Amino acid sequence: MKILCLLFLVFMQTACSCVGLLVADVQVKKSCNNTPHCFEKIQAAIDAAPANSIKPYRIIIANGDYREKVILNKNNIQLVGQSTRKARLVFGDYAGIILVSGKNLGTPDSATLRISATNITIENITVENSFDFLANDSLQSDNPEKITGSQAVALFIDAPSDRVLVRNVVVLGHQDTLLVNSGRSWFDKVVVAGTVDYIFGKGNALFTHSEIKTLARSKFTNPYGFITAPSTNINAEYGLTFINCRLTRDISVPDNSVALGRPWHPTTYFPDGYYADPDAIGKAVFINSWMDGHITKEGWYSMSGTGKDGAKKNFTPENSRFYEYNTVGPGAMHNENRRQLHDADQNIYSIKNIFGDWQPQG
Repeated sequence: MKILCLLFLVFMQTACSCVGLLVADVQVKKSCNNTPHCFEKIQAAIDAAPANSIKPYRIIIANGDYREKVILNKNNIQLVGQSTRKARLVFGDYAGIILVSGKNLGTPDSATLRISATNITIENITVENSFDFLANDSLQSDNPEKITGSQAVALFIDAPSDRVLVRNVVVLGHQDTLLVNSGRSWFDKVVVAGTVDYIFGKGNALFTHSEIKTLARSKFTNPYGFITAPSTNINAEYGLTFINCRLTRDISVPDNSVALGRPWHPTTYFPDGYYADPDAIGKAVFINSWMDGHITKEGWYSMSGTGKDGAKKNFTPENSRFYEYNTVGPGAMHNENRRQLHDADQNIYSIKNIFGDWQPQG
């Protein structure tokens, strides 16, 4: 019997060791204490990863606050946290930071986590931009301490990113929280929180079974906030698609105060000048989603940009691609400003159609 028990223990130790190797290629901890294949910074673990791994290369992130900016620029990497709310990547850059060159940092470079690679998985982690938006928001516009570049990105999906799966992740910020600007990405069972244009960009991003939460501000503005600001190219069939999601709010966010979105036409360099991209015909669609009472009756709003002649131009929801289908809750309603998909049209919004030859599991 003792021999059998010893053999069983040896077998279990071997099995656990094998499972461990399958679970993680390397790990990130706050203190490694000379542990092999362990790093104390997320960026260090990425830098040590293969340049282009044939199989998924998994980096397990232990619970803790990792205060660093991270650039994920290697393909086939998986960042997997130990616990969504306790494994936290946090940094506090914002667009208005003045560099040594005298130029501003800019919105994209404010990102806490920047992805510019393909076949990426992010799971069970919080990604936050901790810039103190509320303190800045409380200042009067003529206050010399007020920061004008308050855009502060938490997660940026940059070119040439494609096939990015984000699951069981919390993305926190205020203005411009999540910039989806390249390829196909799937946000499943996530929380995205913010205040102004907090989900934006030209990428093809699908959100499923997720909470889209509008946070409190220091003072009332009208509108109080904007959820989306898509800049989808006119030739792209899909932009920001929300299916089976919940649009929630902090308790202090008023009723009838937050827009579903507005069309963003990014100011872009062209051979004949620098002006708002006329082909950025934003697309955002909400399907089978619940909306709390903070969503405005109008739903969608206009957004200004610089015209080709240098003058300000107003881009309207009517000239954008904004739709709803089977939305429910206190903030859901049908009127001429909130266009509805026809029954036949909503069938095109399947994972198979949205992602084409990329069919992620789960």
